[in-house]
Amino acid sequence: MLAAERRDHLLGLLAREGKVVAKSVAAELGISEDSVRRDLRDLAAEGLCQRVYGGALPASPAVVDYAARQAVAPDGKEKVAAVAAGLVRPQSALILDGGTTALAVARALPQDLDCTVITHSPTIAAALLDHPRAELYLLGGRLFKHSAVTCGAAAVEAAQNVSADLCLIGVTGVHAEAGLTTGDAEEAAMKRALAARAAETYILASSEKIGTASRFRVLPWSKVTGVITDADPRHPVVAQVAGLGVEILPAG
Repeated sequence: MLAAERRDHLLGLLAREGKVVAKSVAAELGISEDSVRRDLRDLAAEGLCQRVYGGALPASPAVVDYAARQAVAPDGKEKVAAVAAGLVRPQSALILDGGTTALAVARALPQDLDCTVITHSPTIAAALLDHPRAELYLLGGRLFKHSAVTCGAAAVEAAQNVSADLCLIGVTGVHAEAGLTTGDAEEAAMKRALAARAAETYILASSEKIGTASRFRVLPWSKVTGVITDADPRHPVVAQVAGLGVEILPAG
């Protein structure tokens, strides 16, 4: 089989089965596992898969830059945001992550809601300036322009000095085995720091993120209260996550 044919075969497996197991593909095609791994490295270099131990998973489309992400699944993000905004109770404290789905949450909050919002995103803070009863706390640090959020040691330290009732976190990948992932190590660390300061943590996951993975793990499933998603409840990954005891809040 030619290299181009192997590539198409691997991409087909990712689309149909949601993963590639290098050992199984090697046996199926009668080639070495090293050949499969080389092909997966090439696909990963093009952003077409995320390599994991033993094979690969579909790469998340949510790792492109901030401006481009605003055009990815806007309807799904708005559905997720509407459900997430409904979790914010009057006079409660909310930690709101950055990113395009979190921005949709900020815009979905009632304008007269009396609450406290803690965020490390200048974009989120700016979106809530016209909410007269919302008290805003902006956590400072190095600005990570890809997601328009602060991160690094200063931001993590600032996060350790706040507490909230609810934390809403965005990720780029949601997978039962690979877990909750994102594309930058410092951003992942900041998300962990934020989640650790809230009584409950829900994940904002529009359907294009379900079944995909990025390089850095954000949180183990044991630290998550639930996932808000517009994905079909019958999606195998959604069912697997529910089987782990994680609450699924449908946003269909």
